[in-house]
Amino acid sequence: MEIKPRIGRYTVYACDYLKQDSDVMKGGGTDETELLQAILDKAEEWGGLTLEVDGAILTRGMAIHSNTTIHCANQNCGFFLKDGAAQPLARNAHLSYLNIHDENISLLGGTYNLNSPGQDRAEVPVIPTEGEENLLSAWLMGIKFLGVRGLTMRDMRLVNQRTFAGLFANWEHIVIENFAIDLLDERDAQNQDGLHFWGPGRDLSIRNIRGGSGDDFMALAPDEHDFKSDITDVLIDGVYLENADQGIRMLSRGPGKLDRVTVRNVYGTYKSCGFFINPAFGKGLGDCEGNYGSITLENIQLRQTYHKYAQHAHAFLFRIGGRMQSLTLKNIQAIEPNDARPLVDISHIYGHWSRTGSCVDIANLTVDGLEILNREGTVDPADYISVDGKVDHLTVRNVLVNRDGHPAADRLVAVKEAGQVKSLMISQVQAMGIDSVLDLQGGTVEHVYADHVFLNDLEVLG
Repeated sequence: MEIKPRIGRYTVYACDYLKQDSDVMKGGGTDETELLQAILDKAEEWGGLTLEVDGAILTRGMAIHSNTTIHCANQNCGFFLKDGAAQPLARNAHLSYLNIHDENISLLGGTYNLNSPGQDRAEVPVIPTEGEENLLSAWLMGIKFLGVRGLTMRDMRLVNQRTFAGLFANWEHIVIENFAIDLLDERDAQNQDGLHFWGPGRDLSIRNIRGGSGDDFMALAPDEHDFKSDITDVLIDGVYLENADQGIRMLSRGPGKLDRVTVRNVYGTYKSCGFFINPAFGKGLGDCEGNYGSITLENIQLRQTYHKYAQHAHAFLFRIGGRMQSLTLKNIQAIEPNDARPLVDISHIYGHWSRTGSCVDIANLTVDGLEILNREGTVDPADYISVDGKVDHLTVRNVLVNRDGHPAADRLVAVKEAGQVKSLMISQVQAMGIDSVLDLQGGTVEHVYADHVFLNDLEVLG
């Protein structure tokens, strides 16, 4: 069959060649893998390709070349991964951890159903090309882009990831907008993450993303796979979690640096862990001291549903550890919490509570804007900011705690046994119905600078 553009130099309509007789939610129909791939391969011959899709296509997966746009008319159109496919639904044509071979790829619109019920957890083993490190994951990823520059994914959704919905490594200039991850087939302890980014990577923009996950909804993990790569220059703006196990993980094992990252406007619900900002693996599990540059998170209003991992670890909104230059947490709200998990947990325990004594060495940490309203929520005492590691300069300002009529023995800042704070600047605090603003629980604070700090209508620390 000869494939020709219907419009212009390289615009092909799927309906001219493919039986679009599948269903993006139910599957079925005609397996069009070979013919679909033949169309996509025209991008190399023609120098580019635009594929217009106005139905649902059943496929065992597709490899996408440079200068390719796949446009689906709406989310009733798209692709369904055939049972037993054992490979990603979509990937770039030349997978590589070492070199960027593919660029200018756009996936616009549509539903990409990853068909978790019909897939095994592992994909067919991939043999690396000469000179590649044998680091390709054996897990079945929903979409996989390794070695890509200029990737855009907009107005689309991924459904039912078997493990990670998306894995990205060795990338530059990624834009993800108006994106959904719908996990309907949730399984226990199967690593059904959302989008997972490995380094090297630079310039990532994610806006207006929603969905759920059976582990991390999103992960920035520069050196998780190779112990050396960086990720820099990241903007994430507008994240709606739909009862995700864990929200956003920022993982740096050691040499690989995570730097110049801004995350803002995160809302919705989660189970156990809001934000992991630490090396994760911990003491005795390799070079895991972390390498964090400048990170800012602001406008966070998440509500916990329940603690799914109670037998393994403590719950938290933020857990922070590793070597870090600058971290700012701004405008954090906790409204009627249903348990007493800490909001900011600076800890040498990265994950499982049996892994103690890991590195915490933070130069600057600022908590600017913390609002807690608890008039009907939990009555258990809580440490809002828990320090169990080394922090050179900690600033806590613009805090409002309202436990009127529902008091408990809460502490605003608790410095625990391994806590070492060189200087604490605390200002503009109004706390009602709690026990203390600063509680030394075996730790030390060398210098305290306080201004306008009120506890139960009395000025303290001033």
